[in-house]
This record gives sequence, C-alpha cells and structure tokens, in this order.
Amino acid sequence: MKNIYYLIAVLLGITTLGCSESLLDTENLYGKSLDTYYQTPTDMEEAISGVYNAIYTPNALSFEPLAANLMSDMMLGGGGPDDKAGKDVDAFEDPAEDTYRDMWVQSYNGIARCNAIIEKASEADFSSFFSSPAEAQEFKDVAVGEALFMRAFFYFKLAKFFGGVPLITSVDQAKDGPRNTYSETFAQIASDLKLAIETLPNISFPSIPTESYGHANKWVAEAYLGRVYLHYTGYMSNIENQSTSDLPLVEGGSLSGSDVAGYLNDCINNSGYDLVSDFRNLWPYSNLNKSAGSVVLPWADAEGLEWVGQDGLNPTFGTGNSESMFVQRFSFGDWQWSNGSIYTNRLCLFSGIRDNSMVPFGQGWGFCTIRPALWNTWDDADPRKQGSILPMGDADQGTDGYQADKGDHETGFFNKKYTALQHPDVDGNVSGMFVQMYDWSNTDMQLMHAQDFIFMRFADVLLMHSEITQTSDGMNRVRARVGLPAIGYSLEALKEERKHELAFEGLRYFDLVRWGDVDTAFDYTENVRNSGSDATYSGSYRSETKGLVSIPETEIRLSNGAYEQNPGW
Repeated sequence: MKNIYYLIAVLLGITTLGCSESLLDTENLYGKSLDTYYQTPTDMEEAISGVYNAIYTPNALSFEPLAANLMSDMMLGGGGPDDKAGKDVDAFEDPAEDTYRDMWVQSYNGIARCNAIIEKASEADFSSFFSSPAEAQEFKDVAVGEALFMRAFFYFKLAKFFGGVPLITSVDQAKDGPRNTYSETFAQIASDLKLAIETLPNISFPSIPTESYGHANKWVAEAYLGRVYLHYTGYMSNIENQSTSDLPLVEGGSLSGSDVAGYLNDCINNSGYDLVSDFRNLWPYSNLNKSAGSVVLPWADAEGLEWVGQDGLNPTFGTGNSESMFVQRFSFGDWQWSNGSIYTNRLCLFSGIRDNSMVPFGQGWGFCTIRPALWNTWDDADPRKQGSILPMGDADQGTDGYQADKGDHETGFFNKKYTALQHPDVDGNVSGMFVQMYDWSNTDMQLMHAQDFIFMRFADVLLMHSEITQTSDGMNRVRARVGLPAIGYSLEALKEERKHELAFEGLRYFDLVRWGDVDTAFDYTENVRNSGSDATYSGSYRSETKGLVSIPETEIRLSNGAYEQNPGW
C-alpha cells in the first residue's frame, strides 16, 4: 500500500509532461525539463509513476471500466433520476459532447510521458548508481520496457473507444496532424508491445518484487499482444468487412495468429502466473473479517472462501494472488486534494447498491444494474453465478435489508466483483473494509474503495489462447477451476465461457464488437423499476457508429479541422 501513497505524493509534487488546452501539446511544470530530468534512477522512477498516474481520469465516465460496463449488453445505466450522463453512455448518446474527453487527454498525457522516458533513458548513464553495468542496463531496460508497454496500453484504449487516432511517438513530433488510420494505430500498438517483450527482463512470478505489483512486465505485454491481436483482426473482419488474420507492424510485416499464440504459450508456460484455486477468492467480498469476531457473509464462510488479496504473494492481506497480472491500484484520496477523489475505485462506488448501507455491502450510486436475463440463464451449478452477481433480498448474501425503489433501472441485481464493501471493526463500528485494512483516517463512503481494478488476469490468457488456436485446453482449464466438465472447442462455447468468467470486468462490450455480435446483442427489453415506478428498459446501440464513441468536440475544435468526427456522431 505504501506504493500507492508514494505514487500520489510524487504526482502531487513532481514535474509532469502532459496535454494542455493547445492540441496534444506538452508543458513543463515546476522547473524540471527534458534537459535536466531523467538523469538519475529516482528521476526515472518518478517519471514512470507519472505514466501510471495517467490511467486515472477526473471524469468518472472517462474511467474505462465504468464506461465499458455501461455500454455492455449485461448492464443497464441505473443511477438516480438526475444521472443522465451515465444513462447517455448506456444508450450510446453523447449530448454533452465531451463525455470522454478526460480519457482522451489523460491517455495523451501518458503517451507524452512515455515518449520522454523512451528517448531520454537511451541517453542516460546510470552506471554510477549501480554496482555493475549489468544492473544499470537492467534498470534502463525495465524503464524503457514499461514505457513501451504503457504507450501501447494508452493507444489501445484510445483505439478501442475512438478508432484511429493521431500517433505521437516522439517528444519533438508536431502535434497538429490528422488522425492515423485504424490499421496504422494498431501497427504502432503491436510494435510497441513486441519491443516491450524483447526489452523487459525474463523474471517470472513469484520472483517479481512485491513493490513492482501494479507495474507491467514481459508477461503482461505478451498477454496484451493477444488481446490486441483478437481485437484488431475481429474488428477489421467483422465491422470493417476487411477480413484479416494478421496484426500489422510499423516497419512492415505482421504478426500471425501462430506468432501471437507463441507469445501466449510463453506466458502460460514460463510466467509463473496461475489460476487461484477458487474463482471467488479473487474478489474481496470473500474476505470475511473474522478478526472482528463476526462472519459477515454466511454463504462465503460456508464455502470456505478466503480472499487471496491484492499484492501478489504479500501475506499481509490475503493468501497470495497468482492470477492478477496487471491492475490499476487505488488509494482513498481526500476532498482537500486537487482531484482527490480520482484515486478511489469509482467503479465500486458507482456500481454499488444505491442508497443502501448494509454489511458487508455498502452504499453506492446504483449505476450498472444487471440484467435479470443474465441471472436467469446462468447455470446454478456454476459458482461464478453467485460469485459475480449480487442478488437483493438474500440473507446469506447480507442483502436481506435491501430497500428497493431508490434509483432507476433497478433489477434486484448488482455487480458483486466491484462494489462497496464495509465491515464491523473490533468495537462494532461499521466502516469501509479497505479503510480498516490500511488504517485510513477518512471514512467517507465515497472515498473508501481501494480495490484494485484488474485489467489482465491469467484466466483471460488461457481463454485468448483457446480462441486464437481454436483448441479447448485453456478454456477447459478455466472451466475445471469452477467444477465444470471439459468440452470441445467452438467459438460459441468460447463466447459463453468469456461471458461467465469475465463478466463485469470491462471486456464484454469490446468482445461483442470484435465478434461482430454488437448489432444484435442489444435487441432486448427488461422490466425494471425507475425510482419506484414500473418501467420497461430497451437495449440501445447504433450500428452506424461502428462500435466507436465520439471524438471529444473540444479536441476537434482544437485541431482546426485536422480531425474528422466518427461516423454516427
């Protein structure tokens, strides 16, 4: 946890390179410049912290997991009567014109910081700070490799939401060019990931230092190459109707499915990551807080669940997490800080139960309510059903005190993986679970969500390998973990497995897009309650958008006509 505090402290005080109101430009703050910075290991560590900090967005609807969940076919807009912006995201509308601008700006902030690290690390001499040239070189390789990965990460986020975007890959590059094509954008992403894999050291879990938890490594880059390959080839084949099975590279050539499968094989066989023994132990609701003298979730206690925690093999909290490969770390923030709320996991806050405070599930804003059809069609024999969906009015789940009719699109089902969690302490006072774990002073329910968001976990690597190779081994390994029998590979079986294994993790919408299923997935209605009244909810999607959201209008104006708006917007 000290790493989170360090990151926040660094970013409240150090120089950052980022976007200003002048199109994708960079600015120098507090006197540090490209000429005087990046000269010491401390400089580089601060700079890479600045890169990871760019994942955080001031506007909650620019937070990728929240936006992606709202756009999926599994979740409804929810919230209260005044929460129009969340309903607009859910309905594929953008009347505010800049709904996703923070995603755009923060991504380019991160890209600018990555560019500076990649360029300046190659010029820096760190030999005097280490006991051997080999150690100095490894330090440099890690810095450059992480920056390459993160540049790919930011461009991939931009491409998934906006399509082809301007490629800025050097500090001195002009910032006023037009958008690059979809293929050019993905070629840059693929090339950065490939070079990151070749640059980052070959250190397997659990030998990866605990203090590096939340940072990228070689295995994360290999896993993301699989995700990028599947998204690009699927999108081009099923949305653009330009069938392809290759992922382009910047310098020419491409990566085939067998090439990418080779990277995934390396990750599966040599990374040291693995599935945890019980799917439900990945999620902090399985932390029963027995130390307070009470079991707050009888269902989890009866099943013998025990949370694996968030810090790899750190035994302080949990038994050791071998599955979470790349995460966004969160702290608590404070209202006295500038943008003090962005360091708390707002997916947990926004998708928590609206205006209900129970134990162990606390109050949230009630966004992202879950379709009853998902619950009704999910096999009861699959423990991921109750491991992912929180039904209301269930004493075993701790929701028997639920008071309905507090918000809109109420269905009686909420996200269980990412939600507000609270426990009684040893004195019987109820406060946030993570507040107690990390002894944080501010117990505000809006700031208590320090649960990691998992961007990549090992189960997804296994499923991607099955999809690319059209073999069932990885898929059946995931099924075996939850006690389901082995089955033969088919794309439809793979789709069902991803639907159930990765529900509410921000992946479903992009799966629908790349499979070409997005045009039909939203043809449904659900009976809901809107602030106490019966209502009907209809799924929304507009095929003319080709699965993309709108380019922020402010960025279009700043480009002086260089950017064209996406179709349908």
